[in-house]
Amino acid sequence: MDPKALAFLAAGLGAAGVTFGAAYGISKLASAAISGIARQPEAAGDIRGAMIITAGMIEGVALFAAAICIMLAFK
Repeated sequence: MDPKALAFLAAGLGAAGVTFGAAYGISKLASAAISGIARQPEAAGDIRGAMIITAGMIEGVALFAAAICIMLAFK
C-alpha cells in the first residue's frame, strides 16, 4: 500500500478518535456537573466555572490532536 494512503488513513482514524474522545469526555464532565448541581444547588456557580475551565482544557487537547492528524495527512 502507498505510504501516502496510509498517512491519510491514519489521519482519518486519528481525527475520528479525537472527536469521539472529546465528546465522551465532555459528556461525562457535563453529567457529573449536573449531578453535583442537583445535589447542591447553592454551589452551582463554582461547579459551572470549574466545568467550563475543564471543558476548555479537553477541547484544547482535542484541537492539538486534530492538528497532528492534519499534519500527518499532508506530510
